Amino acid sequence: MSSLEPGGVRPLQPEQPLTQALTGFSEIAGKFDLCLCDIWGVVHNGVAAHREAVEALAAMRRQGMAVVLVTNAPRPRQAILTQLAQLAVPDEAFDAVVTSGDVCRALIEQRSGEPMYMLGPDRDLPLIAGLDAPRVASAQARYVLCTGFFDDERETVDTYAELLDDFARRGLILICANPDLVVDRGGKIVPCAGSLALAYEQLGGQVIYAGKPHRPIYEMALELAQVKRGGPIARERVCAIGDAIRTDIAGANAFNATSVMVLAGIHAQDLVAQSWAERHDWFSRQTHRPDYAIPHLVW
Repeated sequence: MSSLEPGGVRPLQPEQPLTQALTGFSEIAGKFDLCLCDIWGVVHNGVAAHREAVEALAAMRRQGMAVVLVTNAPRPRQAILTQLAQLAVPDEAFDAVVTSGDVCRALIEQRSGEPMYMLGPDRDLPLIAGLDAPRVASAQARYVLCTGFFDDERETVDTYAELLDDFARRGLILICANPDLVVDRGGKIVPCAGSLALAYEQLGGQVIYAGKPHRPIYEMALELAQVKRGGPIARERVCAIGDAIRTDIAGANAFNATSVMVLAGIHAQDLVAQSWAERHDWFSRQTHRPDYAIPHLVW
């Protein structure tokens, strides 16, 4: 049996070619009809938009590419559209947004009426708005919806050890609305729902992931793009841009899209100040290797 990472994504194979260095996305833009672009860490850092990244996305669209922003945010797309507007990211920079929250709602709808425990902050309540998903105390739950930590500024995975152990003993399925392990929030690294889901798997618990690197979120994004373009888009004409090996690059590679890694994101401490030789060495030690890498998303 072949070795797979949690979630069924195949790890790096030794014969993969070296990652190619880019100074600007325009160097390869002509190869693609669709860009699936991560948001947090690429387009903004949760506090401010990266203006050159926004300009690069707008340039892609002017050249005829479709741009779909794909994020592991555990909220419906409308909440992300509101956030993008607050950060002054213009509509001209993208065609559509797909969130892990959108995929998650579809999973919850399949369990209509079942009592669930929501592990996550109140800001994620829009995720279940309008759904038949009664919230109950942990002891009464039939399954768990995990959107993140109640307080991601102070808590750690260990804070939830007893709760997760109880869920595992009872055999509850945990739906993870955000597979990211951590995120950079204005220069501070904070944990995400994915770190709780990983801990739950290590206890023997069953996890269903709604977002990247898993296929459903990519299929939803591709379908939206094809509707907007009015026709099919060949997989070899799709690129996916992101800053995280475990989600963005793993997901792109598994979806057979060309992967482009932004170095100044979640792995910035390992990569930004390094030479390209040192970066290639770092890539060789990861489970997944991007096809291209660029310090920041610029045109």
